Amino acid sequence: MVGGLKLEVDTIGDLYVISNKLPVVSFPAFGMETVRNVLPDAFTIAVLAAIESLLSCVVADSMINSRHRSNMELVAQGAGNIVSALFGGIPATGAIARTAANIKNGGRTPIAGMVHGIVLLLILVVLMPYAALIPMPTIAAILFMVAYNMCGWRKFVYLCRTSPKSDIAVLIMTFLLTVIFDLVVAIEAGILMAALLFMKRMSEVTEVEGWKYIDEEDDPDSLSLRTVPEDTRVYEISGPLFFGAADKILTITLDEKINCLILRMRGVSAIDATAMHNLEEMLADCKRKKIHLVLSHVNEQPMHVMQKAGFVEKVGNENFCSHIDDALRRAEELHH
Repeated sequence: MVGGLKLEVDTIGDLYVISNKLPVVSFPAFGMETVRNVLPDAFTIAVLAAIESLLSCVVADSMINSRHRSNMELVAQGAGNIVSALFGGIPATGAIARTAANIKNGGRTPIAGMVHGIVLLLILVVLMPYAALIPMPTIAAILFMVAYNMCGWRKFVYLCRTSPKSDIAVLIMTFLLTVIFDLVVAIEAGILMAALLFMKRMSEVTEVEGWKYIDEEDDPDSLSLRTVPEDTRVYEISGPLFFGAADKILTITLDEKINCLILRMRGVSAIDATAMHNLEEMLADCKRKKIHLVLSHVNEQPMHVMQKAGFVEKVGNENFCSHIDDALRRAEELHH
């Protein structure tokens, strides 16, 4: 339209040089001074890239009921970014937008990503000259919508309304540092604050008690002494559920053949917003597969977080049991 109507508007071609030639290998200048200058930014970018890619994997897992390999994902991403830098590229991550589009169109294997890369290469070679005709106001509108969709203000408000106050403080502080300074400062401060918060939480819930040592067959709380209904699965979660271990929840297998899933949480002393989000995702998956969720022996801090997030209402008060025996009886009732 710009070319045909001779519109007086800046285009990409007016401001930048557009070429469909493939990039050539260019080794960057390397020295200790350069390393010292870029190391803080490089570390922050690496952490952000890893987190974003793994979060994309988690979302993709929930969409196809699968389980990704975290180490393989990060190794492949690192290798790709090293090669990209040799051609003048910038660091890239796994993007949930294109991942979701691939999945919704039937992509299930790495071949889908390979095809996507080949299509982008063909666009670069064949259609790049036409990109010079794209008007800058169009690019501005696209960037505005991308920024709006990426800001996630609805999720921000939801987290401020449902998360523990300490997590809200980290979120708001990171947000303000991003606006006032830049993302590098914000992420560094956010990671430090999250680490200090975790240590504080652990110190608050740590206790030392004497136990009577007995064999498992004599343990009144042992599952081996109980009859579990055939269509019921029991998982026991041990240890605090914080952002570093929240993905453990996603290892729970939700077989559509089962009728009830019991989570025994007597060993969970604390839970944060990330783990709470993963529990909500698991609950949504249970509802899709018509599986009843029952929780046993939820401690005080996790229960407070669940109540504030509205998780208790979604699951139902009747499905929160004080003891494993009560949870098994509830599963038996649901079976009938």
